[in-house]
Amino acid sequence: MTSVKIPPAPEPLPVEVFDSHCHLDIMVGERAGPSAGPRTVAEIVREAQAVGVRRLVTIGYDVDSSRWCARAAEEHPDVYAGVAIHPNEAHRASEEALREIERLANLPRVRAVGETGLDYFRDTASRADQLASFRAHIGIAKRSGKALVIHDRDAHDDVLRVLAEEGPPERVVFHCFSGDEKMADACAEAGYFMSFAGTVTYKNAENLRAAALVAPSELILVETDAPYLPPVPHRGKPNAPYLIPLTVRFLAEVKGVPVEELCTAIARNGERVFGSFG
Repeated sequence: MTSVKIPPAPEPLPVEVFDSHCHLDIMVGERAGPSAGPRTVAEIVREAQAVGVRRLVTIGYDVDSSRWCARAAEEHPDVYAGVAIHPNEAHRASEEALREIERLANLPRVRAVGETGLDYFRDTASRADQLASFRAHIGIAKRSGKALVIHDRDAHDDVLRVLAEEGPPERVVFHCFSGDEKMADACAEAGYFMSFAGTVTYKNAENLRAAALVAPSELILVETDAPYLPPVPHRGKPNAPYLIPLTVRFLAEVKGVPVEELCTAIARNGERVFGSFG
């Protein structure tokens, strides 16, 4: 089997931040493969903390992964969880499954309901199922008082429409923000947080850079979506929370602000969105 070289650790950040969205269960599971680096949650956390990424939010995408994330958050002091049924799995969002997501959402170490939303790029679940599941998750987020983490792929208008129709929770995060300047303006006006992933560093992502430029610093988060979407220059390699500094520094350059200033804003935003990390 061909080995994939693990990217080297970047220079540590001057102020500690956090990874607002990763999938630790995939990183330590069989899907990670032998070339993906550390295979335990503790190793991944230590590796991230060595470069100034203090905490990780691991995100569920079905009932089983949501249970896994909730357990990981209980077992590791710097790990927190999000729980949900992904829009691509929306056809599995039965009443029983949604009851279990709501039970998990009320656990103290679970800080988000997500990732939920709409994905019009893939057709693994019908739009009707996705819309019904999304609306149900909005209700769970409001009843549990947790942040809503949204997966929005090629569905900006409908995501914004459903949020307006249902009435959004107090805190809404657009995971792996994929909109343009106009979408960023709409999110900013509504007070929605925009979480930028390694995709903002990609050569063909001018729309994301335009969005990042106008996004208010008080509404910006940063994520890896690890093990997916590694930042430049590591496309094609396994992503991990320790690579967050590359995206943070890139965003700071795009916005023309000092790295320390952006880090401070991201850290502050994290506690606004996910609650006290203490």
